[in-house]
Amino acid sequence: MRLIITGANGQVGREFEKTAGFPGLEIIPLARNELDITSRRQVEKTVEALAPGLVVNAAAYTAVDMAEKEPGKAFAVNREGPLNLAEVCRARSVPLIHISTDYVFDGTSRIPYVEDDPASPLGVYGMSKWEGEQAVRNVLDEHIILRVSWVFGVHGSNFVKTMLRIGKERREVRVVYDQHGCPTPAADIAGVILSIAEQICSGRTDAWGTYHYSGLGETTWFHFAQKIFSMADSIVAFSLPVIIPISSTEYPTPAKRPLNSVFDCSRIKAVFGIEQAPWEPGLEAVIRAWKSEE
Repeated sequence: MRLIITGANGQVGREFEKTAGFPGLEIIPLARNELDITSRRQVEKTVEALAPGLVVNAAAYTAVDMAEKEPGKAFAVNREGPLNLAEVCRARSVPLIHISTDYVFDGTSRIPYVEDDPASPLGVYGMSKWEGEQAVRNVLDEHIILRVSWVFGVHGSNFVKTMLRIGKERREVRVVYDQHGCPTPAADIAGVILSIAEQICSGRTDAWGTYHYSGLGETTWFHFAQKIFSMADSIVAFSLPVIIPISSTEYPTPAKRPLNSVFDCSRIKAVFGIEQAPWEPGLEAVIRAWKSEE
């Protein structure tokens, strides 16, 4: 089966370069300069020319705070883009896997979020992603929406790389302690999507819908930072900064963050047989890659 991957230069998109172990899948990664999903005409021409058996949308506007200042750009990529893909996929009977986010929830739940919990985004980014989900659902029956959380990886900007950078520059680092979630390696997300794609390729047609996936192991940003620095010290003899725990109110941002981003991932295990993997090996891989670039 031929797969088109949009957003091929992003954190998750870059990971599809590693396709060993999935010999039945032909991966065609497309960066934004090769396919701008906000252009309906580009989407039509690309899908017609490449004739994929499946489209994976890894393209997204992910600048959470900047989205508050430029909502037009966020909604163009996160809502109109998925709508374009869904409509073109429907016209050609092509399934779509679309990546979404924990930011569709407000984080007030005291228990892990399941897929059917009501959405209540706190800001522009979350709302744009939620409306993108709804566009896909309303247009295309043959879809998988995969919500992920606290994504980090070797490529792009993310919390791990930010901590490593500022940890070298400062003696003290202030990190919020009251936001809970499960870090998720971008490489694991790509693997999950390819596993689902394999099942679709094998004729699976009874599993369309929305799923949650995150790394195994709940933590907070504060404790995640502690783990980042301790692992960095063991790998690269990192000079450990003092980590100071602060509340979310002490670290105001233009966009509010959910206090609870923990997912219940039992549905994806029950339907696809996909189990959560611990996030620590992914963290080690990112630190070692960061070390090699220093």
